[in-house]
Amino acid sequence: MSMTDPISDMLARIKNAQAVRKRTVSIPSSTVKTAIAAVLKDEGYIRDFRVESEGVKSTLIVELKYVDGRGVIDRLDRYSKPGRRRYFGKDEIPRVLNGLGIAIISTSSGVMTDARARSEGQGGEVLCLVA
Repeated sequence: MSMTDPISDMLARIKNAQAVRKRTVSIPSSTVKTAIAAVLKDEGYIRDFRVESEGVKSTLIVELKYVDGRGVIDRLDRYSKPGRRRYFGKDEIPRVLNGLGIAIISTSSGVMTDARARSEGQGGEVLCLVA
């Protein structure tokens, strides 16, 4: 059976693993998921990630980050969904908590944060919101 929204599945796995204080979470890997994990690592929301290959299938292993026993990620929501894609121009990209959080955006130049997309003058599909 195929999955209709693999990015939403990734976000749910991260939220659920953090809720039960897991150190790592494994997710079926894809190029977009790896790019999202790279943005989360660059912004300090996760400790690290790696891709492990097992024959044809590859798995994305994400190491979660905690500070004083609390997960660093408070909010991790899917914004654009398969049933309703949400695209924004460079001047319309939403701000998350007035700049305290980030929006992860898929642009023609790759997956990046909202601040980087604004500075590069890029618009695109807002994949998720992180705070």
